[in-house]
Amino acid sequence: MFEWDDLRYFLAVARDGSTLAAARALGVNQSTVQRRIAELERRTGHALARRHPSGYQLTEFGEALLPSAEAVEAAALALERQVRDYSNDLVGTIRLTCPEPLVARITASPLLDRFHERYPALRVEFVMSDRYLDLSKGEADVALRSGEPADENLVGRKIGDSIWAVYASRSYVQQHGRPQSVADLAHHAIVGFDGMLINHRAARWFASVAPDATVAARNNSILGVLLAVKSGVGVAPLPTTIADTETDLVQVLPPVEELARGWYLLTHPDLRRTPRIRAFFDFVIEELAIVRPILMG
Repeated sequence: MFEWDDLRYFLAVARDGSTLAAARALGVNQSTVQRRIAELERRTGHALARRHPSGYQLTEFGEALLPSAEAVEAAALALERQVRDYSNDLVGTIRLTCPEPLVARITASPLLDRFHERYPALRVEFVMSDRYLDLSKGEADVALRSGEPADENLVGRKIGDSIWAVYASRSYVQQHGRPQSVADLAHHAIVGFDGMLINHRAARWFASVAPDATVAARNNSILGVLLAVKSGVGVAPLPTTIADTETDLVQVLPPVEELARGWYLLTHPDLRRTPRIRAFFDFVIEELAIVRPILMG
C-alpha cells in the first residue's frame, strides 16, 4: 500500500511540528520531507497534516494513524537492535551516556582499565548530551542517571546515592557572608537553573524555598552552574560529588534531603540480554567499591 520508510517522515513532522525541523532531525532536505509526506498522503488517500501559522498540525486522520506509526517504529528499532547485537562474542562498543561531570571522574578512576583488562575486545564510548538520550531509539546503550527512572521501558538497578548541598565560593562568603539556614537563602544572590534544567528537582526546590531571591545568573548545565558559583556571583545547590572536590567552593548548607536521589544503571530490555551489555552490567555491580566513590565522592 505504501513505503514503510515514509512513516519516518510522518513521525518526524508530527513530533517536530514543521517540515524544516523534521528535515534537520532526519538529516535530509526539507523538500525530501515534503515529497515523502505528499507520497504517503497520495497512497493512503488522506491528508496527514495541515500547515498553520504556528507550524504543521496533524489532521484527524493523522492523529488516528500516529499510534500505529509509532508502534511500527518501535518494532523496526527492536529488529535493528536484535540484528546488531545478535552475537555470542564479547566484541564491540558499549555506548554509555551519563552526566558530563562524571566522565572525568570515571576516566580518572581505574574502572575502565579494569574493564578492558577483563574484556579486551569491548570498548566503552561516552555519548554526551544536554538532554536524556532515548535508549529505546538506540541513541545510547547504557545510561548512568540520578533520580528515579521515569521511563518504564528501561530496566536496571540502583547502584548509589546522589547527594546535593548548597555551595558558595570562598570569595562570595568573604564578601557577603554565608546563609545560616534554608530560609536565609532569600537574602542571598543565587545562581538559577535554565534551559534543559528548568524543571530539574534542584530548580523546583530553589524556587520553593527562595522564590524572591535575587537571581544573579542562570545556566542550562550543572557544570555551568558550578562555574557560576565558583565565580562568586551567587549560591546554588550542587551535587556533592563534584562540588566537594572544588577547593574554591564552600558547602554553606548541609545536604538537602529533598534533593537526594538514587544513581541508576539503565538499559533497554532487548539490550540487557545481549552478551556485551550483560558483561558490562555484571562488571559494574562487581566493582561497586570503585563505582560508588565516583558517583558519591
